[in-house]
Amino acid sequence: MINKRTHKKTTRKRATSKTSRTPGRTPSTRRKQTARTRSTTGPTRARKPKAEIEEKKGPTTPPIGKDIIRIIPLGGVEEVGKNMTAFELGDDIIVVDAGIHFPGEEVPGVDYVIPDTTYLEERKDKIRGLFITHAHLDHIGAIPYIQERLGNPPIYGRKLSAAFIQKRQSEFPHLPKLDMRIVEKEESVRVGALNVRFFAVTHTIPEAMGLIIETPFGNIIHSGDLKVDHKDGVPLQFEVDEFTKVGNENNLCLLTDSTNVDRPGFGFPEREVHENLRKIIEETNGRLIIGTFASLLERIIYIINTAEELGKKVVVDGRSMKVNVEIARELGLLKKNSNAIIPITEMEKHPPEKIIILATGAQGDAYAVLMRVANKAHKYIKVNKKDTIILSSSVIPGNERGVQKLKDNLSRQGAKILHYAIADVHSSGHAYKDEAAWIIKMLKPKFFIPIHGYHYMLRVHGGVAQTQGLEEKNVVIPDNGMIIEIDGKKGTMAPHKKKAPAGIVMVDALGQGHVKEVVVRDRKALATDGMFVIVAVIDIKTGKVRKSPDIISRGFIYLKESQDLLNQTRLLVKKTTEDSVGQMHPINFDYVKNNLRETIGKFLYQQTKKRPMILPVILEV
Repeated sequence: MINKRTHKKTTRKRATSKTSRTPGRTPSTRRKQTARTRSTTGPTRARKPKAEIEEKKGPTTPPIGKDIIRIIPLGGVEEVGKNMTAFELGDDIIVVDAGIHFPGEEVPGVDYVIPDTTYLEERKDKIRGLFITHAHLDHIGAIPYIQERLGNPPIYGRKLSAAFIQKRQSEFPHLPKLDMRIVEKEESVRVGALNVRFFAVTHTIPEAMGLIIETPFGNIIHSGDLKVDHKDGVPLQFEVDEFTKVGNENNLCLLTDSTNVDRPGFGFPEREVHENLRKIIEETNGRLIIGTFASLLERIIYIINTAEELGKKVVVDGRSMKVNVEIARELGLLKKNSNAIIPITEMEKHPPEKIIILATGAQGDAYAVLMRVANKAHKYIKVNKKDTIILSSSVIPGNERGVQKLKDNLSRQGAKILHYAIADVHSSGHAYKDEAAWIIKMLKPKFFIPIHGYHYMLRVHGGVAQTQGLEEKNVVIPDNGMIIEIDGKKGTMAPHKKKAPAGIVMVDALGQGHVKEVVVRDRKALATDGMFVIVAVIDIKTGKVRKSPDIISRGFIYLKESQDLLNQTRLLVKKTTEDSVGQMHPINFDYVKNNLRETIGKFLYQQTKKRPMILPVILEV
């Protein structure tokens, strides 16, 4: 064999003991394995995924046919967040949105999940532009991580979206400058052979818009996130005017928001939330602390303007909240010369009843402002019995325990707490079922593709479309990566038999590198079963282990209470090492370590039913 350390042939005999090797497996195959997997029989090691070891061999899907429009959701379906959709016709591709998703505890140490852009990277010479519907992170957050991979196409968006994108991009000074192009509602932009127009929609942030992509066969409409402003279930006139104008055109296909479509009726209007907040601001005698999403910029602007009108002062606390408010001031959405906003250090100069604190952390985030206040860890804000705290947001699934802890700790300090379940202080920015039905009825598309939601939500939305007269064959419920093709000549729509790559792309360390699955697997293993380090010293002349092996355990067992297990492990380490070395000259240390890892892993599993990460360290003397 060829020794890995010396690259020379050796004639040594290998150990044949069945206890030191897994039948049918050779050291060479073990060295190729990089990922740990679980089984019911003990520790095993999985092969490296084929996709990671094969070289790229060109596009993974066939070229587009004549008279075909391709619509490819690359994120935002089967999930909420990470929104991105590609539209392809002939030699032109346009991309709508590029968002992130915040992962849960199942992927430790990962900051964001972003769309898989492999399909677009293979065709980046065809990309004519990235179009942004609005400035929320689930629509713009991935731009710093993907833009260079896509060939830095121009980005089209409203002023507010552009400002948020540029602010975020400033955190990545090593990246090329963005080609940012400002557009206005009802403006038309020519990109390649495609014409793109914009129309205003109602959402929780100013300047949200939908897109109309003109094709030779009719318009493709992408609504972005939206809701319908209404009074007692009757859409307001400006909504009727806007949707009537768009609906009078030849609309081939509609893609629209499904996030709240499983909720009956019409959602609670933001206008009425504003009215309720104003009443609370007017009637509250003590200090008022309002916790909400920093992304709900329309609501934040209303609170600040109302405070100024009523002669009150506003303290803005929380990094994202401060950034968003500053951008709003720069763009004139807030008065630049307003004296309503004061530094937190000047808060004590004013009577408590004149103070409103706008803070992040209504979701129980561990390090956000409200949780630090609740834990009595905030430098300036100390809660008392005269304070009123408003949690002006709904609870995101998975955050229930954090929000409950937040409310409990604030309540212990005597504060009065108002939240969306007991007071109308929050409304969603996404259309409910009857709003979705009204949108489809007004726009009158031939084909329908629900987006922005879990599969169940998309399926419900597809059913809503059928109640508005669409045939079942003209509704496609998408998955991420599904290539949906509209044949313009035949007038049909169907998924292609092949899909675009739609894997999970994870980013951490402020985007310094994509996180491979094997890294996440190792993090999970360390988090659940800990680490077990074995340090053995081998005499290279005799092949024997000198002294008793050292063992370091972290997160696996408590050493002082496991001496019997440690003694047995040391004996097994000594025997396995010496059996593996045998008469080997020179010693193949990789082979010895693999044997130790497998043998000790199986032994520890049998004794504890746990699978710590085994890290053998072999020293030679």
